[in-house]
Amino acid sequence: MADGLRKGLTSYGDAGFSLFLRKAFIKAMGYSDDALNRPIVGITNTYSDYNPCHGNVPQIIEAVKRGVMLSGAMPFVFPTISIAESFAHPTSMYLRNLMAMDTEEMIRAQPMDAVIVIGGCDKTLPAQLMAAISADLPTVVIPVGPMVVGHHKGEVLGACTDCRRLWGKYRAGEIDDTEIEAVNGRLAPSVGTCMVMGTASTMACITEALGLSLPMSATIPAPHAERFRSAEASGRVAAEMAKTKGPKPSEILTPSSFRNAQVVMQAIGGSTNGLIHLTAIANRSPYKIDLEAFDKLGREVPVLVDLKPSGEHYMEHFHHAGGVPKLMAQLGDLIDLDARTITGQTLREVVAGAEDVPGQDAIRSKANPIKAEGAMAILHGNLAPRGAVIKQSAASPKLLQHTGRAVVFESVEDMTLRVDDPALDVTADDVLVLRNAGPKGAPGMPEAGYLPIPKKLARAGVKDMVRISDARMSGTAFGTIVLHITPESAVGGPLGLVRNGDMIRLDVAKRSIDLLVDEAELQRRREALAPAKTPNWAKRGYAHLFNETILQADEGCDFDFMRAKGK
Repeated sequence: MADGLRKGLTSYGDAGFSLFLRKAFIKAMGYSDDALNRPIVGITNTYSDYNPCHGNVPQIIEAVKRGVMLSGAMPFVFPTISIAESFAHPTSMYLRNLMAMDTEEMIRAQPMDAVIVIGGCDKTLPAQLMAAISADLPTVVIPVGPMVVGHHKGEVLGACTDCRRLWGKYRAGEIDDTEIEAVNGRLAPSVGTCMVMGTASTMACITEALGLSLPMSATIPAPHAERFRSAEASGRVAAEMAKTKGPKPSEILTPSSFRNAQVVMQAIGGSTNGLIHLTAIANRSPYKIDLEAFDKLGREVPVLVDLKPSGEHYMEHFHHAGGVPKLMAQLGDLIDLDARTITGQTLREVVAGAEDVPGQDAIRSKANPIKAEGAMAILHGNLAPRGAVIKQSAASPKLLQHTGRAVVFESVEDMTLRVDDPALDVTADDVLVLRNAGPKGAPGMPEAGYLPIPKKLARAGVKDMVRISDARMSGTAFGTIVLHITPESAVGGPLGLVRNGDMIRLDVAKRSIDLLVDEAELQRRREALAPAKTPNWAKRGYAHLFNETILQADEGCDFDFMRAKGK
């Protein structure tokens, strides 16, 4: 098999000419024949002025290139799409699959013997993992790392759990305009991803648990020198992989490694988004994520990481306590320690090297967990025939068994217009329902599941309510919130049948979510539904492709034609 610059020659009908032309043009960049005869490590550049999460990517790239060249290979940096959570309209999830396709095709199209993908902000690491599995080239993943913490009036702050908490106080009139503006400048004191257990941190930890990144790489703060030393080491590993042609993702990812990722996701108090992403990642491989098995793990795996929003600490505290290796050591036989990693080590060897930090309280033992059960539970019932998810570790215990009256919002726009209306008929015991916010309905399944507490209730001191939707929620958010109701209302799911005043029963212990309306009445409502139409936003281009082929949450929201063969 051809390698280096000879790999994947452009089709001109003459292979010799193709190589001659390729070398002629690349020499315009000043490369020598010695450099061009080396194994090639491709390096994705996801830097963007719109993406502060990736603000350290230029420094990471320089460190990676140094590691690659010190090991005798040749680095080639190439750009891909960059997705920034708070800058993507209508939602970053809408663009995840586009980034996965872009990254996969650029890996395939350009000559490289191994690739390093650099990402962090919520949808970038999932997109890159999906791409890497489909391309199946030796791959090293480098997360950009979390921000360091901020401070306000003697309190430690973190984007974005504390941004939601303090914004809630502002809505309730507890914080004035001057203070919320001061907070705005202190929530994100450095580049990097959110320093709580949001989706970015969840995916970085999952990646490390899968064995696709170096030990400790999930938790090193973005500005720290250690982040760049880890990047240099990643470059060295990638150079060796380029020389030996492995291991490929297909050689690392096994049923055991996917199970390890699920165990870690439960134990860290991971983001509900992580379940959608891990499902999409697995569906690019021969394996799958079984929601029933995931729920069973949730009953067996306690939350051990004391990190917001499930606990009190931040990512830098998790890192200084020993990071993912120490967590896996605490999880013991819940982890398959014989799983391989890209470094050639097994997780057993990684765990053996985990640091023991006297007095740390960010990573608990199984005998002293933050929560007795894992982060997430899977619910079923007549409202969610194919499942829904709740982050029980970040919910109010008193609301985990609750029956209340439905207050229905037809769309994100409808909710925005009416939720703060003083005339809204709503009490703290009601259940807020948002529909038409799923993969097709919104589009892109926005993080709108964190419905705000109606202002009149917030000002009366209400901090949490049961909220249900076919949308997603940021992993940074706290609340008793049922998400990913599948199938979504826009494709005829039963969420579309709920009417104001219907009673809804949530019972997390029984893993159920039910609309307390008899089946005959539901059938009448079903027959009265208007037939689905292609929405105006989906008439052309990527939007049309998205609307025609997007899968539901229980299948990872990938495009139906992108899954591994046979799925």
